[in-house]
Amino acid sequence: MNAPHTPFTPSWQAELELGYACLLGRTVPVHRKHLGPLRVQKHLHAEGPGVCQHIIVHPPGGIAGGDRLNITATVGENAWAQLTSPGAAKWYRAAAPAHQRLRLRVEAGATLEWLPQETIVYSAAQAHLDSRIDLLGDARLCYWDVIALGRPASGERFDLGHLQARLEIRRDGRLLWHERQHVEGGDGLLDSPIGLDGQPVFATLIVTGEADAGLLERCRELATRHPGLRADLTQLPGLLLGRCLAAEALHARAWLIDLWHLLRPALLGRDAVPPRIWST
Repeated sequence: MNAPHTPFTPSWQAELELGYACLLGRTVPVHRKHLGPLRVQKHLHAEGPGVCQHIIVHPPGGIAGGDRLNITATVGENAWAQLTSPGAAKWYRAAAPAHQRLRLRVEAGATLEWLPQETIVYSAAQAHLDSRIDLLGDARLCYWDVIALGRPASGERFDLGHLQARLEIRRDGRLLWHERQHVEGGDGLLDSPIGLDGQPVFATLIVTGEADAGLLERCRELATRHPGLRADLTQLPGLLLGRCLAAEALHARAWLIDLWHLLRPALLGRDAVPPRIWST
């Protein structure tokens, strides 16, 4: 009697662990461990020794059903790490869920900038993202994400599949921000004015600190420079939150970069020197 045939479904199991320390005023990587297809390119100090830039690379170029990506980073006391990506993260249509788990820890006096390029969720993908950020003492954070549903330029709407995302930010164990998203392909909220209002792209920016009324107004005025983009900001206790809806990921990303230019010196205390990869 033949055993039942079970189809082979290849998948990637990938892990990346990063650690940074401040040594005599210079931020350097002190821990790097990877398993599977997750890497970082050579670290850079493009704006001086205090900031270490790393580009996280996923060589397969896309995330498919069954894939599991685990990324962990610890920024030690007084260090400053800026992490980004070389291109969009693409979540392909799949018969099974794919997962990304992100764990970030920022110790006292340290700063982390998590500034990846957009996440594109194809129709019929099953994308599960789980992110937790732990801040200690006076640690500073600048975090953004850009989600693009479907591929409008190719005529693909997000009609099937789902996106499930969770983000939690804590300071010294106390919850500062908790968010869950569940977007079903073809759901009425994709076009509803109380949902995404027909816009396939949405973005979030979270920066630690308190913006005064003048800075908040200048940030809000930035949206007028980006036609077709709806955006606003809210000052919460210890966190500044920005949101936008857009027709294209490039529009959302341009708005985020403009905000970063204003907020980095005001809330993080360092001049805004854009990473070279943003211009490529």
